[in-house]
Parts: sequence; C-alpha cells; structure tokens
Amino acid sequence: MAQRLVTDRLILRTWSIEDAQAALDVYGNAEVARWLSPIMEPVPDLVAMRLLLRQWIAEDARALPPLGRWCIQRREDDRVLGGASLLLLPPGNQDLEVGWHLHPDLWAGSCASEAMFALARWAFDHEVDELFAVVRPDNARAAETVRDNGMEWAGQTDKYFGQSVELYRLRPADLDRSAPRADLPPNSTTQ
Repeated sequence: MAQRLVTDRLILRTWSIEDAQAALDVYGNAEVARWLSPIMEPVPDLVAMRLLLRQWIAEDARALPPLGRWCIQRREDDRVLGGASLLLLPPGNQDLEVGWHLHPDLWAGSCASEAMFALARWAFDHEVDELFAVVRPDNARAAETVRDNGMEWAGQTDKYFGQSVELYRLRPADLDRSAPRADLPPNSTTQ
C-alpha cells in the first residue's frame, strides 16, 4: 500500500474516488496521454476515471511496499496535481519503475522532481537497489527531470512496452549525490 509521503510542498497519498475530476483533468488530457501511449489511452470521461481509480485503489491495497500509486497533492491549497507510481515493469516484473504524471500547467515547475525524489527515497528505504525511469526519446522534459534527480542514462531499449524508449537508472548513491540541490527538499518524510 502506498505510504503517505510529505515533502516541503507536496503530499503523496493514496488515491480516492473523490479525486476523480482532478484525475480526469490529468489522465484525460491529450498532452499527458501522448506520453503514456500505448500503455494508457486518454481516460474519456468521469465514469471511466472513477472505474480506473477503483482499480488503482484495489491494486494499491494489495501492493507490498515500496510499490504503489500516489495522488500528488499540493500542500498549500490541497490541489491534486497528478499522480506518481512505483511499479514493476513488464515483462518479468523484475525492474522497478518510478513514474509521474502532472497536469500540463505544472510541467514547467519542479513538482515532478520533488515527487520523484520522495518516491526514490521511499524505495531505497525499503532496500531497493535500483530504480528505472522509462522515457520516450522525444520527451526532453522527462529526461531532464530524471537527470536532475541523479538518474544516469542506461541506454535505449525495446524491452518494455514494445517500443523503443530511453532507460535511466538510479541507485541510492546517485540519489545521495543529487540531494543537496537547493530546489529539492533535503528530506522527504512519511506521515
């Protein structure tokens, strides 16, 4: 189950059905869906978003830490900004992927970095040896975010999702080297 994680500006928490409209604003958005295809198509409406949230909540209830799906919420005004996840990658479910999906209005900020940093700390606190980020080759913003958080390029692969992607890897020592950056929280906490 996804543990509640709190950073300087964000709360990463379990999704609820009440988040459906805010989630639809993200997962129904064509700009977001562009980066999720073919794994996930745009969510067409509120009914479909509620069904998807029910599925995520049920999967999350069965997941063992550090696996999970989180709703990203801004602390100052409780606005739902998007979602984040730590999930096993197919095929084989051996590699652990860190992912995030924010409303396009927030892409220029550092919320993705802050959420990713919190999830990486959470994973490494649970004795994970390495995390991966799968980035589409034309997604420069995501590639910059993972590099800013200490992830190293591990090559191009078609191992995941049947398409060519850029693979980035993060190990605990890499995260420690990226921690002193002024625009990231020095420490994420659980509550």
